[in-house]
Amino acid sequence: MTDIMEITEKILEYGPICDNCLGRMYGKSSHGLSNAERGKAMRISLALGKNIPYKKEEDACWICENLFDKTEMWAEKIKEALKPYEHRTILIGCRVPPLISESEEMLWTDLSLQNPEPIKAEFNRETGKALTAITGSEVDFKRPDIVIICDIATEEVEVQVNPLYIYGRYMKYERGIPQTRWHCRECQGRGCERCSFTGKMYPDSVEELIGRPVIEACDATDAILHGAGREDIDALMLGTGRPFVLEIAEPRKRNVSLKELEALVNKSAENRVAITFDHISDRHEVETLKSGKAHKKYSILVEVDGDFSLNDIKSALDGLKGVTINQRTPDRVSHRRADLVRKRQCLDIECSGIEDGKFRITILGDAGLYIKELISGDGGRTKPSLSEKLGSPARVTSLDVIMVEGVVPENQNELES
Repeated sequence: MTDIMEITEKILEYGPICDNCLGRMYGKSSHGLSNAERGKAMRISLALGKNIPYKKEEDACWICENLFDKTEMWAEKIKEALKPYEHRTILIGCRVPPLISESEEMLWTDLSLQNPEPIKAEFNRETGKALTAITGSEVDFKRPDIVIICDIATEEVEVQVNPLYIYGRYMKYERGIPQTRWHCRECQGRGCERCSFTGKMYPDSVEELIGRPVIEACDATDAILHGAGREDIDALMLGTGRPFVLEIAEPRKRNVSLKELEALVNKSAENRVAITFDHISDRHEVETLKSGKAHKKYSILVEVDGDFSLNDIKSALDGLKGVTINQRTPDRVSHRRADLVRKRQCLDIECSGIEDGKFRITILGDAGLYIKELISGDGGRTKPSLSEKLGSPARVTSLDVIMVEGVVPENQNELES
């Protein structure tokens, strides 16, 4: 007690100080008290110990200029700023003027204080308490819907709206649609004659077909699709669909019905793409999805040069079943991928019949297994391959992804097919 009285007396010698700033010098001591209560108790203890009149500080605090008298004002200002946004959780942050930080840090150093609390922490806590009392919002330190930044010097409020994430699966029923937006290689999205001034290589993408109605429904600024791998532009995505998480940027509306949103997307996509939305997701699930490794199943039509029977094909495929495939980065993607040799498993491969002179083959493989190259050999860059086993060129004429298993987290995500 004597030490606290001595420290209190020394603090008061610096100039007028409010109870919040005084109490904050011992802000990490004891529990169940606000800093204002600590500061008042320190003044009372000093008055009793020194047998001097207790005096409440009436002058402006030399550290914060009575910042905490404005807590209710800040709460009302934030409430007004939040009006356009549906939300449940918030987090308060602030920018503290350098002079305030320097002033309190000078006291900590001069008096060798061991348990002070920064003004930033108290401001965020007290403003958060005042805000939740009048709005019913909940404070969330990990994944808030909205982050509020209060600029103490200018008394301005900045609203940072965190994305809304939705997990689902998509089916792609039309060839020639890329998974995500591709900027025009010529103009890099600015617009030129090559892209008819759209800035895009392709008129539509799975990302846009899903994202456009969602952006409108959520009053958002953008929607980004994070897929568990991707199929080639000329491949279909069938079966149960490909897992994805849709990241909805700066949504003003969050209280959306996933079923209604799903129906809206499917109606808008006009059977080019179809989706199912499963649950509200988060950034962590995006990372798991992007780093995961899942087996994929494909149905392909293969054209072979020469006169080969169904039994010939089946016999050659037996030489690929359960085999580790060594694949050097395919020539078709070498301009955007590192030139490496990757080892992937061809877990199962079967030929089910002949269609219009072509062989219908199903393949179950590791994520990252390049299917077209498994058939063609890619000029010897993939070994073994169907072409190698047959001793004659073979090529994929159509490719459909018919199954993507649940992803298993690993260190990286490879582009398959």
